[in-house]
Amino acid sequence: MTVGESKPSGSQPEVRAAAGRLRGSREAGVAVFRGIPFAEPPVGVLRFAAPRPVRGWSGVREALSYGPPPPQGGHFGMDALSQDAAGDDWLTVNVWSPEPDPGARLPVMVWIQGGAYVIGMSGLPEYDGGRLARDGGVVVVTFNYRVGIEGFAQIEGAPPNRGLLDQVAALEWVRDNIRAFGGDPDRVTVFGQSAGGGSVAALLAMGRAAGLFRRAVAQSVPGTFFSPDLAADITAACAAELGLRPTVADLSSVAPRQLSAAGDTVGAKMDQWARRWGRPARRTIPFSPVVDGEVLAVTPWQALTDGAGRDIDLLVGHTRDEQRLFTAVNGLLGEVGEEQAANALHVFAPGPDGARRYRDAFPAASPDELYELVHSDWLFRMPSLHLAEAQTAAGGRTHVYELAWSAPGMGGALGACHGLDVPLVFGNLNRGQPAMLIGETPSPEAEALSAQMRAAWTSFAAHGDPGWPAYDIGQRLVQLFDTRSAVTAYPEEPSRLIWQSHTFPALPLISR
Repeated sequence: MTVGESKPSGSQPEVRAAAGRLRGSREAGVAVFRGIPFAEPPVGVLRFAAPRPVRGWSGVREALSYGPPPPQGGHFGMDALSQDAAGDDWLTVNVWSPEPDPGARLPVMVWIQGGAYVIGMSGLPEYDGGRLARDGGVVVVTFNYRVGIEGFAQIEGAPPNRGLLDQVAALEWVRDNIRAFGGDPDRVTVFGQSAGGGSVAALLAMGRAAGLFRRAVAQSVPGTFFSPDLAADITAACAAELGLRPTVADLSSVAPRQLSAAGDTVGAKMDQWARRWGRPARRTIPFSPVVDGEVLAVTPWQALTDGAGRDIDLLVGHTRDEQRLFTAVNGLLGEVGEEQAANALHVFAPGPDGARRYRDAFPAASPDELYELVHSDWLFRMPSLHLAEAQTAAGGRTHVYELAWSAPGMGGALGACHGLDVPLVFGNLNRGQPAMLIGETPSPEAEALSAQMRAAWTSFAAHGDPGWPAYDIGQRLVQLFDTRSAVTAYPEEPSRLIWQSHTFPALPLISR
């Protein structure tokens, strides 16, 4: 077989990638290849290093199982899932293709999962790309990248933003290999949600990612990007938990599982560091991309304002009730009092008069509503909108959406919460965590909305047009996804006005 040639083997498709031959499986009419290494395992002498190209293999490599996830934080039992998986091939990709023929030249959609930059693995059932690939006629790629201390801690002697460098390496693998799977390397769309959406925003700003994708979908972009001083101070606290210095020499001696646990320990008591670390401490955000001046030279908002993404088609948006899920997890649904609301406004509203402006803009809002509004705006809604505003102002093409459909789970109490868009976009409505949001038996309404969003995402990947007008700073038209979806003026106008002068700078270390 020549490079790129596809060869069916009974019901098991085979392709030849740059590193060697691969044998996958067929599932519901889609060829699936799992656990393909795109870089050498980042362990041993490569611990905390930039990803290195994977070495080739002889014979046919079975690509039937997901690779082991990178070390995980302890949230939602993800650390246990990672411990159950053997091996250190943390950096692997998975491919779903409706037509694994080099001549197919199908659009490619590369997914970056979220998880607050501390958890996340591509093998979760909600990220299965089969339905999206089959119904949308696209090649879907998912992959693992390093998270937590391994991927984002500012370690002396190590390159910063190793998790982002992993993502670039995965996109380079796509560029060099995806044609063998039926994909078009000139029509690559990167899409991600939450920390994955923040990663998409970072990639838009990174010079070394230039040319690796043509379009980008940023879902619920978090506004947290750290200064080097802040990131280094948090890393020092994590190392101190182990009696070590925040250096490659010291931390390389610690087992990944133990290092993740140290990060969890610091994360669990971040409120003690609020005077030093500021807003991230109050939201328990120990790791984020670092605006280091090299890997990530400036924040995504500044980069897009300067025209970095002008040639990239951008689709960006958020859910209406981003904060609601976190309020529920913290046991505060319906329990937020005036003091908590006032404190949230004081800490997270922009500018010296931000709290007053919220109360003026939402005079009938209860403490619960004010608490959720300012948290939603600071962390996800306004960073997402500002990404669109920056891209548009620089002359780039942008489409904006808001998901307003209320999740039926928990009796509808979660509203259009953070993460609800993920099952709707993938079409995996009752697999994994989404079952909590949508229910074990998805309603016809949920199926219809999912079909609409899948069609919009795949149409955007194929043609750059999701089906509604591009955003501009005159009309500000957006797609509202709901029981009855509609194109409308941006629905969160009061919040937009409150935040319109905010720049989302790299978050500083407040005091030493």
